[in-house]
Formats: sequence, C-alpha cells, structure tokens
Amino acid sequence: MIDSPFVVDSDVFITSKNLYYAFDICPGFWRNLIRSYEQKKVYSVERVRGELLTGDREEDLVEWVREEVPRSFFKSVDSIEIIEAYREIMRWIQHHHNYFDSAKAKFASGADGWLVAYAIVHDATVVTNERRAPDSRRDIKLPDVCNAFEVRYTNVFAMLRSLKVSFD
Repeated sequence: MIDSPFVVDSDVFITSKNLYYAFDICPGFWRNLIRSYEQKKVYSVERVRGELLTGDREEDLVEWVREEVPRSFFKSVDSIEIIEAYREIMRWIQHHHNYFDSAKAKFASGADGWLVAYAIVHDATVVTNERRAPDSRRDIKLPDVCNAFEVRYTNVFAMLRSLKVSFD
C-alpha cells in the first residue's frame, strides 16, 4: 500500500483510454480519478495537461480533460523548489553519457522531468506505464529517472489497488 499522493504521467491517461479503460467500456475509471483527486490522492502536472490537449478536439480524452477535470487537478510546476529539482534532473540527463543527444532533447521537451521534480518536492509517487530500461540509448524512461532520484514510481494497477478502487 502506497501512502503518498500519486502524480500521473500522460501515458497512463492515453493508454487507459486506448486499451483497458476506454470511456465507453469503463467510465468508472475516469470517475475514480476525479474522486481520488477530490480526496487529495491523485494529481498530475500542467505539462501533462498540455500533452493531453494536443489531440483532436473531438477526441474523448481531450473532451474529458477540458470538460470534466478540474483545472487544479494539473498542478503548477512554477515553484522555485520544483524548478530547482527539474534543473538537477536535467543536469543528470545531460551528464549521462549513455543517452543519445536526441533522447536528451526529447526528454527535455516533455513532461517527464517535471513529473519527477514535482514528486521530489511533494513526496509523491509517479504513476507510469513505462518500464525500466537502464541500458537504453534512444529513450530516457521515467522509472530510470525516478530511480536515479530515489522517487517512488508504480503502474496504474498498483495505484488503483492502493486507492482501493473496484469497478462493479
């Protein structure tokens, strides 16, 4: 059982929508995310919101983010503490010789570093579908960054179990 708030990566929303928790198959998943947010147990960051809103305006995930999710679900990363944690993460990425420059640039342009920085400052658990790949050169995986900074991470199923969510 994880006793810290969860901060959710965009891939959790996207994969859930596309696979096992599609809006028309399991609306309870989406209701439970909002309910867990109201209980101060689940959040994400504004950079993830930006990634989610890049989809088609008519797409159900974009509509859900715009119409159903309180704006405050997506936390600001503008505090000095979070920015400094992000800088540390980016320094680690830039000095990590295993990764190609293209992987470093891709990581820098996404939300993952901000998720880890938020988790560091707020003692949160990152939720992602990504798996560790410490020998990867082309991609920087969120669990590897979490490990480097001693940040807890888990997957969506462990989060749901920890939140005691069940779909009847």
